Amino acid sequence: MTTKVTQRWLVISHAFNMDGRAASHTITDKLPHLARAGVEVVVLSGVSGEHDALLAHYQLWPAGPAGIRFELRHVLRKRWGSGLRYRAAMLLASLFLVPGMLIEKLLRPVESSWSWWLSAYLKGRSLARDKPFDLIYSTGGAFAAHMAGRALKRATGTPWLAEVHDPMVVPGTTPTTRRQKMQAKVERQICTDADIAIWFTDQALASAKERHPQMAQRGKVMLPGIDRPFEALPPYQPGPKFVLGHFGSLSPTRHLGPIIAALDLLAVRRPELVAATELHVYGGALDVISSGALAASRVGHCLRDFGRVEADPATGLSGREQILHRMRGVDVLLLLHGEDAMCSEYFPSKMYEYLWMQRPILAVVHRNPQMAELLRGQGHAAVRSGDDARNSADVSGELADALEQLFERWQSTGLVDSGRVSPYTTEAAVTQLLGWVAHLPISRA
Repeated sequence: MTTKVTQRWLVISHAFNMDGRAASHTITDKLPHLARAGVEVVVLSGVSGEHDALLAHYQLWPAGPAGIRFELRHVLRKRWGSGLRYRAAMLLASLFLVPGMLIEKLLRPVESSWSWWLSAYLKGRSLARDKPFDLIYSTGGAFAAHMAGRALKRATGTPWLAEVHDPMVVPGTTPTTRRQKMQAKVERQICTDADIAIWFTDQALASAKERHPQMAQRGKVMLPGIDRPFEALPPYQPGPKFVLGHFGSLSPTRHLGPIIAALDLLAVRRPELVAATELHVYGGALDVISSGALAASRVGHCLRDFGRVEADPATGLSGREQILHRMRGVDVLLLLHGEDAMCSEYFPSKMYEYLWMQRPILAVVHRNPQMAELLRGQGHAAVRSGDDARNSADVSGELADALEQLFERWQSTGLVDSGRVSPYTTEAAVTQLLGWVAHLPISRA
């Protein structure tokens, strides 16, 4: 039975259908639920993701030379790899684009994708002339999506919903660079003009409202979640080693330092624990801080670095699907929040995947009581960092204690699945979103 179409939405998402990108999953996972609710979706995206043949999906190049070069790198590498043909093509393209890039850098020294807003605006305007939309839904990722959303609202009068993933202004700072000022300007435009403005944490919304009280009740918080990733969970099979699994990228502000320091403490206190422990890392190259901490530690032998997992043509599994299976194979899921000011206003998207795995989670949570309480409420361990009364030694000690308790359970009764079903689902997020949209002045029925 075909669902009756009741609304037509224009979704503007630069990172749509990009495997492994949280900015992509946040919108792509919503589409089946929107379709069941009678929403016809038309998508405008960048060119780096996969084309979606099941809906109206338009992949657009940026208008500016810096954006064209950035996208071209991804498109050609995906098609040709990084061999001689790729390098020759990029050299020729760079020679052609560099003069325009220099001018663009002088006039607009912001992220390379900024000019994509113009391509999205022009295409959205053309589509709206042919058949009007009931809602413009910009989601980022790249702030260019929100620039296009606002321009289309002003041109067409269509209600605009803006979904902000990460804070656009660094908490506790005043924008000084041209890029920071540009992001702050886009945030002000969202708070002033969007009919619904969504943030993903309580503190992110509170900070935006403090800067822009004109937003008032149009500002909302939505926990994006993810739906059940498996019909039936793959079996968890404990092995001879106590395996800690970290999934996701590392950087100088989100590194393995805290867990390495905790393992170093245990190397003295519980050497048999460290001898039985392996730290499995997925997601890309180690950052410099993690590498340095490992080199200076007693526990470098514990690390097994699996790097980034790409799509497997033999099985047809995407990188994301393979990672979800591997999460089920570890004894403890390690969640590192980060150490920068942004942490107080965001949750790692990986947290929602972890919550479905039914494995114990050990998290280091930086200045974010909402995230710590959410994890603890689901029966997991959250060690808070960055609070005024705590230092790195306190964090390492608490992590070491938590690891010791988990290891003893693993040795004695085993770390069995929790049996908990995550309440943080995409379906719940879409239900919340549709409830807000229902109160907008949309004329078509």
